Amino acid sequence: MATVEKALEAWGPPVYVRRQIVHNLHVVRDLERRGAVFVENEEDVPEGAAVVFSAHGVAPAVHERARARRLSTVDATCPLVTKVHSEARHYAERGYTVLVIGHAGHEEIEGTMGEAPEATILVETCADARALELDPDSPVAYLTQTTLSVDDTAEIVDVLRRRFPGIVAPRKEDICYATTNRQAAVKALASEVELLLVVGSSNSSNSNRLIEVARAAGLPAHLIDDESEIDEAWLDGVETVGVTSGASAPESLVHRVCAWFAARGVTEIRAHRSVEENVSFRFPAPVRDTLEAGGPW
Repeated sequence: MATVEKALEAWGPPVYVRRQIVHNLHVVRDLERRGAVFVENEEDVPEGAAVVFSAHGVAPAVHERARARRLSTVDATCPLVTKVHSEARHYAERGYTVLVIGHAGHEEIEGTMGEAPEATILVETCADARALELDPDSPVAYLTQTTLSVDDTAEIVDVLRRRFPGIVAPRKEDICYATTNRQAAVKALASEVELLLVVGSSNSSNSNRLIEVARAAGLPAHLIDDESEIDEAWLDGVETVGVTSGASAPESLVHRVCAWFAARGVTEIRAHRSVEENVSFRFPAPVRDTLEAGGPW
């Protein structure tokens, strides 16, 4: 999100963005109002124009097609996703079969598997892991999408470890720290509230995982884009509500949900104990250099 904002500041509209920069309806609509143009693929961008690649990452073939169209590219891929891409290349170059745990059709999976399409196999479920037809003694490694359920992923990995005792794991956990922290917070909330509202969009993988984590703990949960989607019928007989958000949902949306409750007479609204997140990443070089120079592209 911030990269597109800075690109608009540096160059003015329109700024083209391949796919949604993050999976949040409010973020996308806000950027569209400012002059961002979201396109399905790089071929929808006028030749010679600038395009921002989303946080979910893209396959090398996308970069190649962008160069062929003389596009100036700004790669806003999340560094945590870039790490997974690097791992895919690393293991593929060394002759490993790379098992990628994730959801078919998700942009992040398309980008990761595009790094080594001949060496990667998608594993979505434990059943997929059990059905793999590979020599158990062959070199195998696994990677994961960054926005998965921690518990579901652990179950899949357990199956893979039993089937392939020599399987190589990522050097460091692939699931995003924000995803992990939020799932842990939902588990902690489950014993303290009677209903959970998750602020996030329906195409947000990490937001949907929060719903799954809550329901697995027996806690009723609903995904909402903002306070306008709250159904008051959900609150019948409910005294304590938990509110959390997906990693890409602006904090202002959570405040709006809290304000919705305050406007209806709720007097006790407090922050739940949580892990402090203070990780920050630098803007991509083209945007950073332009802003520092104080000039246009």
